[in-house]
Amino acid sequence: MKSFIDEAEIARILEQNKKPDPVKVRYVLDKAKEMKGLDLEDVAVLSNISDPMQLFELFEEANHIKENIYGKRLVIFAPLYISNLCANECSYCAFRAKNKSIARRSLTQDEIVRETEILIKQGHKRLLVVAGESYPRQGFQYVIDSIASVYQAKVGNGEIRRVNVNVAPLEVAEFKLLKDAKIGTYQLFQETYHHETYHNVHTGGKKKDYDYRITALHRAMEAGIDDVGIGVLFGLFDFRFELLALMQHIRELERVFGVGPHTISVPRLEPATGSDIASHPPFAVADLDFRKIVAILRLAVPYTGIIMSTRETAQMRRETFALGVSQISAGSRTNPGGYTDSLHEDDGSQFCLGDHRPLDEVIRDVAEMGYIPSFCTGCYRLGRTGQDFMDRAKPGDIKNHCGPNAISTFMEYLMDYASYETRLIGEDLIDDIIDSMDGIARERAVNLLEKVKKGKHDMYC
Repeated sequence: MKSFIDEAEIARILEQNKKPDPVKVRYVLDKAKEMKGLDLEDVAVLSNISDPMQLFELFEEANHIKENIYGKRLVIFAPLYISNLCANECSYCAFRAKNKSIARRSLTQDEIVRETEILIKQGHKRLLVVAGESYPRQGFQYVIDSIASVYQAKVGNGEIRRVNVNVAPLEVAEFKLLKDAKIGTYQLFQETYHHETYHNVHTGGKKKDYDYRITALHRAMEAGIDDVGIGVLFGLFDFRFELLALMQHIRELERVFGVGPHTISVPRLEPATGSDIASHPPFAVADLDFRKIVAILRLAVPYTGIIMSTRETAQMRRETFALGVSQISAGSRTNPGGYTDSLHEDDGSQFCLGDHRPLDEVIRDVAEMGYIPSFCTGCYRLGRTGQDFMDRAKPGDIKNHCGPNAISTFMEYLMDYASYETRLIGEDLIDDIIDSMDGIARERAVNLLEKVKKGKHDMYC
């Protein structure tokens, strides 16, 4: 397949728009109000603005679009690292093959069940299964078995209702096995789209192959996986270049499959054991530019979820909720067995965390800010994925499902898992949100809420 990342085009567009005219900036911001997305030149214009008033307008428009499409809703999940074995040499990652500074471990299926049970007891309903790009003797079957172990774990009324997966690129036949295992989203980051930088930071293992990695999502979608997630590890190269390359990747998926990614992740380089580059990013992204990245993506791909991980501090996460973030991890550990042995979370972790708060504290904080924490997985079990999800999202119909489902799953969390203080804050918020709803969304929310209060679980529409 001919490479669809055109670095010459990106360089040309960035050069032409490195000092955007205020009239042009106004045109792009007005265009964004239509919520039909932006093109590469539009993104280049916004990535180069620095005027405080223009930035204010960018952030305001991102907030408007976020509220219009997603409402006061933040999807909650946790990563589950099942293995840190890896055959690659990625200079920014603690999992790299030659790094002797971390303890290597792959969890047994019993250990995976135990880790999952801990997360269930906290209140989680969706997990992201993560593994280093090498497996124990079972090979790829280890991942399939691990997904089954997560789904089989039950604690009281609790269970994991959706498993997303972040594992090494696969062939179409293996992706079909993932789909048969009933995963939600397959997530894979290119890390950097800049060819020279990519080859400089990936010096060993199959990950050296830029083209094989960048076409992995094509193979996943060919295998029938509707929802895929992409992302950039910001800090390896100029964020302006990465944004435009990301847009090229999105447009390629839309051209071939008619639909782009379901989610975009925006991790920044964070210190990692045994990595100098992770502690000293060659293109460090300042906090203001990071907020700008989130806001631009919300305008550029308004109906795509944006994920914010616990790499970032609690304060930075708070600031990005209003700029477009729609999904967050909470109470995370990035080492295999980290939930069982939380006292040794840095032993074998992939990178350092910025937000160490437990789930209940995060939920309380989110609710105090006026956002409904959502544990909903209804769309994936009703087939509202891929193109079908976008067809419902763009005319606004999806809000009539997502809002009520968020309230239902939040009340379930409050009744089964929340601390007393969090429950009080959460119930007040639910009352306020329902008062602000009307029409079919309000009717559905009230109906689902009544069922949950009577002891029913997993209510969604």
